[in-house]
Amino acid sequence: MQRLALFDLDRTLIDLNDAFLRWVEEFAEQHRLDSEDVAWLVALDQGVHPHREVFFNEVREHFALPEPVEELWAGYRRRMPYLVRCYPGVLAELDGLRATGWHVGIVTNGMADNQLGKLQRTGLANVVDGYAVSGVEGVRKPDARLFEIAAQRCGTSLAEGGWMVGDNLVADIAGAQAAGLLGIWVDRGTWPGHEHRADHVVEDVTEAIAIMCDTHQPG
Repeated sequence: MQRLALFDLDRTLIDLNDAFLRWVEEFAEQHRLDSEDVAWLVALDQGVHPHREVFFNEVREHFALPEPVEELWAGYRRRMPYLVRCYPGVLAELDGLRATGWHVGIVTNGMADNQLGKLQRTGLANVVDGYAVSGVEGVRKPDARLFEIAAQRCGTSLAEGGWMVGDNLVADIAGAQAAGLLGIWVDRGTWPGHEHRADHVVEDVTEAIAIMCDTHQPG
């Protein structure tokens, strides 16, 4: 099996939850919302994630906002790349993985402006060989075509296997396995009670990289 390591973006490499909370604080200040409103926004996010169009439809109606849904959503996408941060050690870990001969890529669902902005602003675009964003390519995980695009951007193909690391059991793990990759699930506690067939379960990307490297040790 080749040394191909693909990674999800949100909640795998970057702390989207922390960024969302900071966006909520800014949104609440802008619209003069109180603590109960903030709690409502957080609860709504947990209930409709990752469907942002649904989220902003609910937000607009709940607060009787004059802005169209698309304007609210577009404002969110413009701001999020400036709020997201990688989990500790992620940039160094990915850079180190490439330095030891691995092909490293990112496979993410999401709107082009939002996801590409995150990749650029966090510096992740500079420490991987390639990436595939559903909003650019017109195909979403778990479709194997998005994994294949990412693999090709890394100078490889799915024919010789590899690894996928992500937090979503369907889009990341089941999708990757159907595409012929081994799946490492980053369990963020968002799938309580769900059965899974992940090849490995970890708490963060550092653990995932250690597993991949140990598996490919000579002898």
